[in-house]
Amino acid sequence: VQQGLDAGWEPETIVSSAEGLARPHIADLVVRASATGARVLEVPQRLLGQIARKDNPGAVLAAFRQRQLTFETLPRPDNGIWVGLYEVRDPGNLGTILRTADCAGIAGVILIGTCCDPYSLESVRASMGSIFDMPFVSADFEAFDTWRQGNALTLVAASVNGTARHDAEIYGKRCCLLMGNEQSGLPGEVEAACDTLCLIPMRGGADSLNLAQASAVMIYEAWRQQGFSGARDLPT
Repeated sequence: VQQGLDAGWEPETIVSSAEGLARPHIADLVVRASATGARVLEVPQRLLGQIARKDNPGAVLAAFRQRQLTFETLPRPDNGIWVGLYEVRDPGNLGTILRTADCAGIAGVILIGTCCDPYSLESVRASMGSIFDMPFVSADFEAFDTWRQGNALTLVAASVNGTARHDAEIYGKRCCLLMGNEQSGLPGEVEAACDTLCLIPMRGGADSLNLAQASAVMIYEAWRQQGFSGARDLPT
């Protein structure tokens, strides 16, 4: 709730219990949300778990109004890393990738084609609040590719058809990492539009990495190539 308010998202409703409101920092969050016009509800403690669908809910819950960004309202691409997700269908994967992207200072995420809802319960919960800080846009591949070419972003994809190890290619200071669908990966015409196809090394019997895991490998390699720019408390 605090992340959402700090990031300027608009709360519609904020919910707590008498026990929660007795805590000064919870009461402060309720006052902040109320000042923006949010409806304030006080409910019995037992109802918080039913609303949150959790056995041990937090002391305060809130509903925020969704945002629908466009390429025009995204930050202008500069030197940095973007992530494109092609038809990601698992909301847990999507939320986890948003969280990883936030940790690594990714500039934004593009949801390409028919993707799951980033505002679903599973996605929001898996993002652990990063949904408030990570800009994301939905678009078809043609619009995405036009946008990324217009901003001179190198397109680097993880693929079973990759010809180079993921850490053996230079991604460049302005790049977009493209990750495919959990089951089918990337179609041939999409791979043909990429500048580089990378293969993540594996050994053992597993067919593939989970999409969120593979995305984390690619994101952190791209960030490593930029010297982990902006990282907090990084030893020299």
